[in-house]
Amino acid sequence: MAYQMTFAQGEPAALKSAVSGVASFFVSVGRFMVSASANSGRLRQVEMLQAKSDRELADMGLKRDAIVHHVFRDVYYI
Repeated sequence: MAYQMTFAQGEPAALKSAVSGVASFFVSVGRFMVSASANSGRLRQVEMLQAKSDRELADMGLKRDAIVHHVFRDVYYI
């Protein structure tokens, strides 16, 4: 029984360029989304509430595990 093995070296330059372009686009979109979420006022509000003591949160009628739900209550129904 004979076996034949074929091996293609490298990829065509056009394919490499196209894949690189698509990957670059998605990297850019991902970086934008991370940047936008980091600058969000809601995120700053969550961080501010998380910095408070449990007593301060209790005075506000909040529990620590409900901070995110409280901040995003008008956007998401959880």
